Amino acid sequence: MSRLFPIFFSEYLVILYVSVRKGGSHVIILFIFFAVFILFYINTLTNRLCLVREIPEDRQTRVFRMINVLVTILLISSYIEILYT
Repeated sequence: MSRLFPIFFSEYLVILYVSVRKGGSHVIILFIFFAVFILFYINTLTNRLCLVREIPEDRQTRVFRMINVLVTILLISSYIEILYT
């Protein structure tokens, strides 16, 4: 799945860009689907990181929280960039 992710990601961004340019109002629905998929994928990778690095349980919650907050900020900023450019 990790090899297919960049291909899927780039194709999805092209679909979002084209739908914004055509004036589609369904962009928010597409982007929410995109954001949920990205957050799920990033959480899967974070879980693997915690298992490989043997991070203690008490620190794992901080790691997950930090990564989720940062990814959410990136997703919101990318939505705003797609919407207004």
